[in-house]
Amino acid sequence: MDKDNATTRQRILNVWAVLTLLATFFLLCTGGIVTSKGVGMSVPDWPTTYGYNMFLFPISKWVGGIFYEHSHRLVASAVGLMTMILAAGILAIDRRSWVRWLGVGAFVMVCLQGLLGGLRVTLYKDEIGIFHALLAQAFFCVLGILAIATSGGFREGTWDFFSPDRVLRNLVVGTTVLVFFQLGVGATMRHEHAGLSIPDFPLAYGQWIPDTSAGALAEINEARVARNEVPTNALFIWVQMLHRGVAVVILVAGLAAFWRAQTASRLRATKSWTLLWLGMILAQAGLGAWTIWSNKAADVATTHMALGALILLVGVVFSFRLIRAAGTARFRIPEPSIPRELAANIS
Repeated sequence: MDKDNATTRQRILNVWAVLTLLATFFLLCTGGIVTSKGVGMSVPDWPTTYGYNMFLFPISKWVGGIFYEHSHRLVASAVGLMTMILAAGILAIDRRSWVRWLGVGAFVMVCLQGLLGGLRVTLYKDEIGIFHALLAQAFFCVLGILAIATSGGFREGTWDFFSPDRVLRNLVVGTTVLVFFQLGVGATMRHEHAGLSIPDFPLAYGQWIPDTSAGALAEINEARVARNEVPTNALFIWVQMLHRGVAVVILVAGLAAFWRAQTASRLRATKSWTLLWLGMILAQAGLGAWTIWSNKAADVATTHMALGALILLVGVVFSFRLIRAAGTARFRIPEPSIPRELAANIS
């Protein structure tokens, strides 16, 4: 009976971890909409909303940009509460020290995330928004690991059935780090509030390498002002060029990981993971181009950001699985060999 109760509690904990992960992804999407629509300061005070208690703000006043920003705050509060319950549940139920530390870490991260969101409003600092976005991505991945670690398959050891491959592991880990860096560059672009500093793709102002000299920038900004666009500068242009360059590197690395898995692995799961990841990376490249061609349409830009978060999550989970596979192989006890003569007698 005690064993059945413990299993039930573990299942409930895992369901809650998955629900918290899904709620966090929804939170990322609402935050992306706020940034894409440029309504991040529609509510100028924090933690109140136009002087009201955040949870008592009249629905009749949820209009325009206030709707998106206030909704984002409410979803963030719900995720914070869900993470607190998750951390408490892990401490009460799970006996693995690293899972307990990860649960506490998730709670600390969500508290810090809320504080950064508030400081972004009260201090009116775009730079804080960049760190706010990156911490959100890291928090999302930590919840993904917790959702896996609390699952029945993970506790029973079936989740660890994965082929150890040092080359593939290094490729996946390296690509995942690049994806996180790329999300940071993307967050910088989104929070610079300069629109599309490069309005064409695949070229940049009609060239593969844009001219950012003083004279060229003067002509560029004259044309942008004529189109009622915000002027840009050389730094913003080169940040977007960096974003494009890193995207190419990620695509090549994803192809390399896919090729390695298809040629060196005998497990269908490994091949499937790399196929899924490569498909997501290709779709992300298409969304990046669409974001430019649509003049940074809010729904397209938000989808681009959301898919980037999922690519990072898959990369982190894939890296986690490959690293555990290497550790399992390292400490696996080899089966004793049976002399050929004895084996013949046994048979």
